[in-house]
Amino acid sequence: MKAVVYKGPFEVAVEDVDNPSIQHPNDVIVRVTSTAICGSDLHMYEGRTAAEPGITFGHENMGVVAEVGPGVTSVKEGDRVVMPFNVACGFCTNCVEGFTGYCLTVNPGFPGGAYGYVAMGPWKGGQAEYLRVPYADFNCLKLPPGTEHEKDFVLLADIFPTGYHGCELAQVRPGDSVTVYGAGPVGLMAAYSALLRGARKVFVVDRVAERLQKAEEIGAVPVNFAEGDPVEQIQEQTEGMGTDKGIDAVGYQASAGGGTDREEPATVLNALIRTVRATGMLGIPGLYVPSDPGGPDEAAKQGMLMVAVGKLFEKGLKLGTGQCNVKRYNRQLRDMIIEGRAKPSFVVSHELPLDQAPSAYDKFDKRIEGYTKVVLHP
Repeated sequence: MKAVVYKGPFEVAVEDVDNPSIQHPNDVIVRVTSTAICGSDLHMYEGRTAAEPGITFGHENMGVVAEVGPGVTSVKEGDRVVMPFNVACGFCTNCVEGFTGYCLTVNPGFPGGAYGYVAMGPWKGGQAEYLRVPYADFNCLKLPPGTEHEKDFVLLADIFPTGYHGCELAQVRPGDSVTVYGAGPVGLMAAYSALLRGARKVFVVDRVAERLQKAEEIGAVPVNFAEGDPVEQIQEQTEGMGTDKGIDAVGYQASAGGGTDREEPATVLNALIRTVRATGMLGIPGLYVPSDPGGPDEAAKQGMLMVAVGKLFEKGLKLGTGQCNVKRYNRQLRDMIIEGRAKPSFVVSHELPLDQAPSAYDKFDKRIEGYTKVVLHP
């Protein structure tokens, strides 16, 4: 079958690889119909992780079940399904408590597994024609048959639940004001989720015009940090108070701003501490890593950042961090899509065949030609 294979920094190729097969009675094989490129894929693509050449990328996957293991009871051949990016067993301590992003079974020695991602277990990615799904009764979310809502449903694998998770971490409530740093796909989903949850005002900070325009289109207030200190811009619009809640949808590859592309890994964290009012809450779904070979200094390379903990304490701020436990949210968000209450596909800028993946990675990484979110169709 054809699959997107990592070759080295800034290079992927569509190559022939072995078809997946049933390896356990609880497996299914899914014929992939849609698979998205994620901003976190770019960390590997850019050589900013320990990923070795040969990885098949792709953790945002949906399709139709093509083959079913003899132990699977609730999923059958022909079912249309979407899978959380978290590979999870469903029965370990963390899964039972709802922390499926930190499964203790699927990646021995490390809490959590994912498709097609470095250090997240042996699971092949789904930017391919077929995908093996383990513990299928637990990991497959069934969808209505057909092709309706295809672009919406594929976002249930990661970015829609992850944006919603950012709001859960920040405890966004009706009537809150919220600042989201980052207008990439997760940031836009966080802003959208905040509005779905009843936030009265949502600011979105970025400098990419197309992304800020999308934020404005959904009813958020765009803040361009290339035009001045975003904290000051937001304080001017909140009578100097700042917002009730704040969400970091950027992570460790944050830009220092000021007309430079220099990275400053803690800049968003420190900006949020300044932006959110005293006793407010921060949600941090943005990715931070324990080691970063491309970090701007030795401390950053070891995952150690200069964060204003004193100001965090002084303001009595609370925070929540960590990757999304997709199964906490995907069923409800699916039903909101079906009922017409949510349409997250507004973030999708390009739908392309699988063989155009190398070009799509290049353009998405460079933030050019309006590349906001890419869905590939094998």
